[in-house]
Amino acid sequence: MDTEFSTATVGQPIAVAQRAPVVLFTITVAVLITNLFGPQTLVGLMASSFGLSTAASGTMAMIATIGYSVGLFFVVPLADLVENRRLIIWMLTSASLCAIGVVLAPNAMVLFPLLFVLGASCTVIQILMPTAAAMTEPAHRGRVLGDIMSGLMVGILLSRPAASFLAGIWGWKSFFAASAICSALLCATLAIGLPVRRPATNLTYGTLIGSLWELIWNEPVLLKRSIMAAIVMAAFNLFWTSIVFVLGTAPFHLKQHGIAIFALVGAGGAVVTPLVGRMADKGMGQRATNIAHVVLIVGFGAAAIGGLVFPLPIYLLLGLLGLSAVTLDVGVLGNQTVGRYMINLLRPEARGRINAIYVGIFFLGGAIGSTAAGMLWTTGGWAAICLGGAVCGLLSFIVDCVFRPGNPLEK
Repeated sequence: MDTEFSTATVGQPIAVAQRAPVVLFTITVAVLITNLFGPQTLVGLMASSFGLSTAASGTMAMIATIGYSVGLFFVVPLADLVENRRLIIWMLTSASLCAIGVVLAPNAMVLFPLLFVLGASCTVIQILMPTAAAMTEPAHRGRVLGDIMSGLMVGILLSRPAASFLAGIWGWKSFFAASAICSALLCATLAIGLPVRRPATNLTYGTLIGSLWELIWNEPVLLKRSIMAAIVMAAFNLFWTSIVFVLGTAPFHLKQHGIAIFALVGAGGAVVTPLVGRMADKGMGQRATNIAHVVLIVGFGAAAIGGLVFPLPIYLLLGLLGLSAVTLDVGVLGNQTVGRYMINLLRPEARGRINAIYVGIFFLGGAIGSTAAGMLWTTGGWAAICLGGAVCGLLSFIVDCVFRPGNPLEK
């Protein structure tokens, strides 16, 4: 059991009974991540409500993500400095209050800062991850992180259809009202269930932030796993940014509800993350990573057939696209779950910063994938998207093979 945190005084070991409340953590990350992706489907309604231009509505879609990115590097490292239970409660409270503020915002001047702070507050997700790792025996850490990662990816995949569903019934404000209520309830539950956990560090905040570069360059496992996660996240966003164009046109002509159901099918890939976590616990993390790369490449092959071979029956084409969505998610989640496991075996006293670096780099990869999706679609359509995704899978595999740090964890 890790002893870098204490339950009352610094240095006191954690009791075995104080294990991470995995289901609660999983639900929390699933709910909070919707604040980043759900509003992307609501920007049209929100822009109309506030009288904003198309350009301004595009900024609105990104502002929460920008806040999240800033929070990763300037808020999440506080997990290595500030008592964790109190920090988590503060951030969940902030998320709930900001969501309420968005509902009540009188104009865009108030709305934009609230969305930014809401995004930054949602980085509490990346504080819950190392907290769960620290509360879990090493023999079960992979399984726990896999369970929580499944919640994260399910939240990402279901956020857009959930936001569209709520907006279609009660308007766009209902999404943020639901977010505020859920965040408040989760905050109250975690306030009761989490133990006091004080990091054993004497660093100042400035030194803490400055140490991020030192961790990147002096922890080769972290750098390698972050790069691999960024590459597969780019593949993930290539697919999910472009698939709506495929499903909305010939021969499928799916409406918004049909696309939402397709996203639900894709979320089924998240069921493998506990299995991958168990493999990592048994020392088979490298094998799971290899399988994830193969599955990712195969998934884009199925996507190419399903989106391009039109003489086949429609139900078969949709089945192939659904299979590709599931396998793609399996490949991405498999890679990132093992990555999470590996990095959380590194310096226990720096888990907050290590997770911030890992997530920050793979979010950068996701942003690159979203940007590349538009360019690839314009130049080569779905064929270019599938080829680009398969290349991402191959590139991640090459990185894994070429860069093997002298660390027994990577063998």
